[in-house]
Amino acid sequence: MGSRKGKADGSGQKVTKLTELVDYEKGSIVSKTIIDRKIVDVTVFAFDELQGIVEHVLPYDAFAYVFEGEAEFAVSGASRTVKTGEMINLPAKKSHAISAKSKFKMMLITVKE
Repeated sequence: MGSRKGKADGSGQKVTKLTELVDYEKGSIVSKTIIDRKIVDVTVFAFDELQGIVEHVLPYDAFAYVFEGEAEFAVSGASRTVKTGEMINLPAKKSHAISAKSKFKMMLITVKE
């Protein structure tokens, strides 16, 4: 059996592994938007080690699911380490920042309504 990456069945649906949607790049953060709709966005990210996103505030609720590696999330000043298979809520209008403790990949789901 070969890889199922990007293969469509008769319904036009594709089966894809999250880990294959973005690749690491030295000294960078790579992102790919999977869904961009009026009420929800889904984006996957690959952070090289020691990369991060500075503290900022979103007007929407979001949650981050780490599917590879680990990162430090600071939400309203409280830091939490989030590892493979774990998620963290990022409440609307609360500050948050992300710092990669190692290379890591995450899926971010933002709920706009």
